[in-house]
Amino acid sequence: MTNDIVALIDYYEKEKGIDRDKVLAALQFAFLSAYKKMVPGAEHITELRAAIDTKKGDTTIYATLNVVADGEQTDKWNQVVLSVAKKLNADVEVDGQVEFNVTPKNFGRIAVQTAKQTMMQRLRQAEKEMIYDEFKDRAGDIVSGTVRRFEKNDVWVDLGKFEGKMSSRERVSTEEYNIGDRIRAYVVAVENEQRGPEIILSRSHPNFVRRLFEAEVSEIADRTVELRGIAREAGYRTKVAVSSVDENVDPVGACVGLRGARVKNIVRELNNEKVDIIRWNDNPEEFIHEALKPATLRSVSLDEEKKVINVTVDEEELSKAIGRRGQNARLTSRLIGWDVQVRKDESQQEEFEARISNASHGVGDQLGIDDELADKLFRAGGATLELVCQMPAEYIASAIEVSEEEAQEILTKAQAAQENANS
Repeated sequence: MTNDIVALIDYYEKEKGIDRDKVLAALQFAFLSAYKKMVPGAEHITELRAAIDTKKGDTTIYATLNVVADGEQTDKWNQVVLSVAKKLNADVEVDGQVEFNVTPKNFGRIAVQTAKQTMMQRLRQAEKEMIYDEFKDRAGDIVSGTVRRFEKNDVWVDLGKFEGKMSSRERVSTEEYNIGDRIRAYVVAVENEQRGPEIILSRSHPNFVRRLFEAEVSEIADRTVELRGIAREAGYRTKVAVSSVDENVDPVGACVGLRGARVKNIVRELNNEKVDIIRWNDNPEEFIHEALKPATLRSVSLDEEKKVINVTVDEEELSKAIGRRGQNARLTSRLIGWDVQVRKDESQQEEFEARISNASHGVGDQLGIDDELADKLFRAGGATLELVCQMPAEYIASAIEVSEEEAQEILTKAQAAQENANS
């Protein structure tokens, strides 16, 4: 064994964390492979082993041969006659076994160079197995690392001994990463693929927010407060529904923290993503009022068969209820598990139109014109006979689209009716 191999063992043991026995096993396998390549016919030997003296740096190859009677040897690679075997071990008998040192005289640097590639392959496989063993139970945890490199849109993160991959779909579209940046991410899965284990990381997963709340809010960690649901559009907005098993604990207040300290820490980690914390209610009709805040709802109706909630709001509240790019309504739908339909309340407009219709009809009766002309006249400012009398005939003609003669006739009737009303 040469110094570079010794250094390689130290590197994999100390830097990569691979068990020393596994490193030595890889080296033994590599030397046996090298021996079989160097010695013609060695591949026929059934029992070979490599003994490595880690202190002196010597490597010895041993072959275990079966002892047969003199003259009965049929397999020169795996058998030795008794007379030869006794020279090595006087006590051996026929059908016994003897281990011979079969190390070639030139077995050294040449063997090291031949063995090195095989050893590296085995060590890389051992490293992959170690990654899987260490991380297979960490799926669902948050880990910290440093951005190491980019491959297309994928970000590779240095996790210490290992690397994790954050694909483009697991990134947050509003975040920019640079080599050397320190980031935290959620371990989505550890996949043991044919090419080796792969640690899949995410910063966009809803459970990333869940783990941040569990780490920041002690009441969630001890299960006094329960996270009932999370809906997220990473980089923009997240809605979190919480409830409490203790009526004396305010779940929303516990998550917000004193002066907002707890939620501020979470928002800071999410790069100022908006986080809404909502008190959970098992009644969808009541929960929707909390979920769509800050909008004030005028009415809520449920279609339980189709799992649809129909919500009406005043016109000035519509943009609040729907939210920017529809986020508020969309996230609420995901959170509650119902299709939330938000519409403008038309009842006030309908009531207003009905009042106009009634008023214009009354004026029309007095002037002897139909409802269509009366409505046009009303909307042009002729809400009463007195106001009609103040209108010039040409204005009336233009407003309700009649001839000036007809307009003059309407004006005359209005003046007469007004005089009668005053007399």
